[in-house]
Amino acid sequence: MRMLITGATGMLGQDLVAAVDQAGHEPRALSRADLDITDAPAVRRAISDAQPHVVVNCAAWTDVDGAESSSADALSVNGTGAGHVARAAAAAGAWTIQISSDYVFDGSKHEPYVESDPAAPLSAYGRSKLAGEREVAAGAPGRHTIVRSSWLFGAGGPCFPATILRLASEREELTVVEDQVGCPTFTRHLARALVTLAEQPIDGIVHLAGAGACSWYDFARQIVSNAGFDCDVKPGRTRDLARPAPRPAYSVLATERGSDAPVLPGWREGLSAYMAAGEVGAR
Repeated sequence: MRMLITGATGMLGQDLVAAVDQAGHEPRALSRADLDITDAPAVRRAISDAQPHVVVNCAAWTDVDGAESSSADALSVNGTGAGHVARAAAAAGAWTIQISSDYVFDGSKHEPYVESDPAAPLSAYGRSKLAGEREVAAGAPGRHTIVRSSWLFGAGGPCFPATILRLASEREELTVVEDQVGCPTFTRHLARALVTLAEQPIDGIVHLAGAGACSWYDFARQIVSNAGFDCDVKPGRTRDLARPAPRPAYSVLATERGSDAPVLPGWREGLSAYMAAGEVGAR
């Protein structure tokens, strides 16, 4: 099976290219420099030339706070660009897998969000990702999977564990918010699940995230503990950070797709695998 991957040099994209190859399929990796998904004619040419069986759109605007002041740019990539990919894939007879986000929800629930829950994004980033879901559904009807995931981290780019490891090695104390709860997801685990979805497609939306849930504070404490750093992690509040973009207080994901949906390992297992890959040793 030939799989074309946009945004292939991003954190998830790198792991997906490796997972496709390891599964015995043929990856066609396109970086941002290779393909700007906001350029519709270029997208059509690239997908037509590659003749893939599946297209996985990992290309995205990922700067959540930056999207507040550059909402049109974020929408161009996450919304309109995703639609370009889906329509070109459908025209080439390929299945589309679109990566979306837990930030399409407002966080007002007190139990995990499932696929049928209504989306109500709080931020410009969340609105751009929801726009992308709608563009993909309209551009590739009956031939798409929208994968919502949560709190991605991996070895291929900047991420929360890398930041905490750096700060904990430099400071005696850190304050991390405890009033945001989600599902940290290791990109290597998500990449393997995406390959499974490419092999056994599910039409529509599916939630795929690291099993279990925690706050950013809990996550940071586990990272520091695993690394063996002598750093005191204290709980903080989101409102004290004064970040431009509002975040959902609770964005834990679960699935109602039953046995059709792949199951990811727990977030602690993902963290251990991440730290082992980065050769982070305990002190």
